Amino acid sequence: MLQSHVIDIDGTFVGAAVRLDSGYRFIATDLKLDDLDGSIWPTLADVQRLARRLYLGGRLTSPLAH
Repeated sequence: MLQSHVIDIDGTFVGAAVRLDSGYRFIATDLKLDDLDGSIWPTLADVQRLARRLYLGGRLTSPLAH
């Protein structure tokens, strides 16, 4: 069974991070985070940090890893 982690920004559920052998795949549930949907990141902290930045109106500064 896959392990997943809820990603929320200030109490708003915005997606989930699913643990894979190669890192964490982000599954977006909020349209603001469509650019991150399906991307894979090395750590859960990376997913949380980037989701927060994008959700709060920031821009992604690093290329997405698909």
